[in-house]
Amino acid sequence: MLSFEAARAKVIEVIGSRAAYDPRVHGATTVDIAHRPATALGRILAEDVTADRNYPPFDRSIRDGYALRAADDTVTFKYVVRAVAQQHGLRASFLPKPIFGVQGSGMHVHQALIDAETGRNLFFDPEDEYQLSPLARHFIAGQLAHARGMCAILAPLVNSYKRLVPGFEAPSYVSWARINRSALIRVPQTRSGDPDETRIELRCPDPSCNPYLAFAVMLGAGLDGIERELPLQEPLEENIAGFEPALLAEHNVRPLPASLDEALRELQRDEVICEILGHEVLERFLAAKAIEWEEYRTQVTPWEIKRYLPDY
Repeated sequence: MLSFEAARAKVIEVIGSRAAYDPRVHGATTVDIAHRPATALGRILAEDVTADRNYPPFDRSIRDGYALRAADDTVTFKYVVRAVAQQHGLRASFLPKPIFGVQGSGMHVHQALIDAETGRNLFFDPEDEYQLSPLARHFIAGQLAHARGMCAILAPLVNSYKRLVPGFEAPSYVSWARINRSALIRVPQTRSGDPDETRIELRCPDPSCNPYLAFAVMLGAGLDGIERELPLQEPLEENIAGFEPALLAEHNVRPLPASLDEALRELQRDEVICEILGHEVLERFLAAKAIEWEEYRTQVTPWEIKRYLPDY
């Protein structure tokens, strides 16, 4: 089996040379696939190779594509990574939380709305503190309003909710910010006056999601905010994980669902997200996930045996 360094070099060499991973077309969606496999490959995201904090990783980003093209590229990227890993005796996994106690695998999605005729970034406003237009603020407000309802689509596994916990730079509360990496939505710092760089980053999706369904509900939630002109709450740059319940209530901060079961119940309550998915897709998704949750709920895990057997 290849060493980690040899495997990482091979994946960079092969994937970095594939045209499919440089889809620099004019568009609205950037996908960062944070990948921590269960074997030696480390963490992968899609454009620039960078280091993480816990163990040897590298990141790649799928950039600048219309939503459908970005979804196609996300599926292709995962397929190629798995194929390359298999060729070298490795297994590439996109499981959201494969290892206890370290950061999980996220799929951060960067979004902007682009004028189809002029190519102008409709999220940009040079006069705003965050360079966000009123339309962008309504879009963010829409995604925050529907965050709990669309979470089951964006984080669809039982294991997904082992990642969405405090302490690992993954969001666990519904908020937005610029610097705070625990926020659900971030507005990345951009070069002053560059409208093309203005975007928002949704941080709760993970690589196990269906990108076609995920991008559909994300866009639909944002557009609902625009249609209803929802006001955007103030950003929170503080570490929300340390807030007392009274302070969370004061800032009107809600938690994300803590389990797949809770996320499925929130999905069924959200009429907008249900309408976006359509009756047939929604019905089949809920039925499949109900079976998955019931299988998990009735398991007796090694943690339970270790924790309780000596005392009971």
